[in-house]
Amino acid sequence: MILPLKRYFQFSGRSRRKEYWVWTLFVVIANIVLALVDAGLGLDGSSEAAVDGSATSFAAAAYSSSGVLGNIFSLATLIPGIAVTVRRLHDVNRSGLWLLAPIGLLVAFMVVALAGIGTGAFIAPGMVGLGIVAVLALIGFGILLLVWTCTAGTNGPNRFGEDPKDDKLDHLAETFS
Repeated sequence: MILPLKRYFQFSGRSRRKEYWVWTLFVVIANIVLALVDAGLGLDGSSEAAVDGSATSFAAAAYSSSGVLGNIFSLATLIPGIAVTVRRLHDVNRSGLWLLAPIGLLVAFMVVALAGIGTGAFIAPGMVGLGIVAVLALIGFGILLLVWTCTAGTNGPNRFGEDPKDDKLDHLAETFS
């Protein structure tokens, strides 16, 4: 669960599905707990939960806004989250550069939007259609990334390194011999 923290800036090598998904579960649970703590302490940016005090408003505040502790945790886990995702992509023999695809879509969308604004049009012709295409492309990329992170890694070594499952077995064999 904390292995990605130990490999904070390590973008090379490979990570197993177990490492990636346990990390993801840890981050989700920690964010939920921190959101509740932020809401309970009034650090979530809304004063409703502190004033009302009811369970419903407390839960809504914890769910609806990020607090100070949650934001600090998110910043602290951003780099290891990206690193473990890159290593997970390496395990299925994909480049970590695939994580830049959404940024490329965003840049392309912004260029077209700025070109429309440059012509004096509030909404450039075709912007709505382009926006829909961009959203669908982002959803498609999200599905593709989900499939890749759920896919079994390449058996044996690949261009990104040794099989992490083999490393565990070799280490275990050395321990008992």
